[in-house]
Order: sequence, then C-alpha cells, then structure tokens
Amino acid sequence: MSRLIQPGAVNLDEPRYDQGTYMGRAKHFFITTNPLNLFVTSTTLEHAKEIVEGYRKGILVKQLTEDELWKAKHLYDSAYHPDTKDKMLLIGRMSAQVPMNMTITGMMMTFYKTTPAVVFWQWINQSFNAIVNYTNRSGDNPISTQRLGVSYVAATTAATATALGLNKMVKNLPPLVGRYVPFAAVAAANCINIPLMRSRELTEGIPVFTEDNTRIGNSKNAAMKAIPQVVISRIIMATPGMMIPPILMQRLERGILKKYPVLNAPIQVLLVGVLLVFATPMCCALFPQKSSMAVSKLEPELKKHLEELGKTDEIIYFNKGFVRIDMSPFVNLADGLESLMRCLPSF
Repeated sequence: MSRLIQPGAVNLDEPRYDQGTYMGRAKHFFITTNPLNLFVTSTTLEHAKEIVEGYRKGILVKQLTEDELWKAKHLYDSAYHPDTKDKMLLIGRMSAQVPMNMTITGMMMTFYKTTPAVVFWQWINQSFNAIVNYTNRSGDNPISTQRLGVSYVAATTAATATALGLNKMVKNLPPLVGRYVPFAAVAAANCINIPLMRSRELTEGIPVFTEDNTRIGNSKNAAMKAIPQVVISRIIMATPGMMIPPILMQRLERGILKKYPVLNAPIQVLLVGVLLVFATPMCCALFPQKSSMAVSKLEPELKKHLEELGKTDEIIYFNKGFVRIDMSPFVNLADGLESLMRCLPSF
C-alpha cells in the first residue's frame, strides 16, 4: 500500500521514473502515450488538475497517497498544456498517438496503389502531424508559426512525391515490395519535417547547461546532435508497424482476405495498432530527453565562456526536444523559408 504523501516530498516537475535509464524512460512514455487517457471524463481531469496544482501550492487532499498523487499528475499531463495550462485538443494529445497513427498508417498501407488514395492519405497523415505539433507547441517562447506551415507543406509534398515515384519504380517488382512504399514516404517526410520545424535551432542554437544547471549559452552543435536523434526516433517508431504487417497481409491475401476482401483495412489497422502500442513508448525512450555532449565539441566562444565562469565540466547537457517545439502556426512564410535556407549549409 502506498504511503501517505507529505508536503514537498514529491518533485512534480520531474518524471516519476529515472530518465537516466532506458527502462525509466520507457515506463514514463508508456504512461504518457496510454490511449485509455482519452476516455477520462472532464470531471476526473479537473479533479486531477486541482490535486496537482493544489499540491504545488502546499494544499493537500486528505489521506492522499503518493501513488494517487502520481496518478493525478499523469492524468493532468495527458490533457493540459505544460506552459499555458489549457486543456489540449483531444487528437493532439500524446495519448491519441496510437489510435490516430494506427488508423492513418493502416489506411495508408491498405490504399497505397492508386494516385488519389496516396495523395489523400499522405495529406491526412501530415495534417495530423501538424495538429500534434501545434497542440504541443511551446507556450512560453513562441516563434512565428508558420515554420509549422512551411514544414507541413514540405513534408506533405515530400511524402506524396516519394510514394508516387516509388510506386512507378516498383510496378514490375514483387507485390510485397510495393507494400513498403508508404514506409519510405513517411521516412522521407520525417527527414524534412523535423529539421524544417526546428530550423531556428540550427541557425541560433539550443540552450546548453553544466551539470549544476548553469546555462552556458546557445549551441548550434548541440542542435545538430539533438535533431537527428528525434528524426531517428520517429522513423524507428514507424518501422514495426509498417514493416511487419505487409508480410502478414501478403499471406492473408492468399487466404481469408481472398474470400473476404472487406476485412483488409480493419485487419491492417489492428495489426499496426498492436505494434504501435509498444513501439511508440519504446522508441520515444531511445534517447534521454536530457542529452549530453562533450565540451570539446562546443563552439569556441562557448568553451571560452565556460572557462570565464570557472567551470571545469567535461560534459554539457541540453534538452533534445521531442514533440513539443518552439512555435505557433502559420504567420510569416518568408521567415520560415529564409531560416531553412540559412540552415541548409549546416547539413
């Protein structure tokens, strides 16, 4: 039985589980992406909010245990924006990732042969990504939101062009090869979408800190390490759900699907969903949110500043970012394009 909580005994500003280990990060993301959180009532969410905000102010609910406090915190985090404290759009929440992605991915992999279907489902996929990015945008340091617009257009174009181009190339290859075209399109979109959304970080850098949390400045080199980690996580996250089902579906088409073709889409969606339930949190946990880099890889001016501060650290730390990004939506298209062009030489 969980012990009764004491004032100030729990730091709610940090995850419950050790983020320095893969298992700790995996536990954290299994909770964060739990689809069951979508079915929690508004009344329960408001009660969770009262508990969390009350605890932070030193107000305790009578007989509240530590487990109950953490349960309230996890529900609170699942529905409310960490900066604005506003309730987030339902389909933009992390808990909607599995049900939304399993549906969209399953449909992309079912209807991958005709041009109208490819264009439609790639557009739907990137539109959903844009909603997630907007919902989880930073509220304390917003930038011109149209980087989101630029990334949306670029990712949709890249995904559609990749899918249509590869469909033509694989026409004379075994049917199974064609089933992997949607995965290639999604991977291509991620390689463009994420760097483009975070292009300002590539040109201006991201905050870096010493072990004692002293801020050294902004490092472009740290951004160059952080952004590929997110791209890799996103692509690996999609891999099980888009690489395994085609093999199973190919076999099923010779059996039950030959007799009942209407089951094609439902079975595809179900297979993807089962895999995403595990792949999503496990791939989110691949890299620590608080990443590190050797001081020797910092820019010269930051090394000098570190020395001026009297610090002898050999490792610095930075937040790699994940879904939350420093932007709001569609304002100055020219600014977004200009930022992208400035960061291209860095690749």
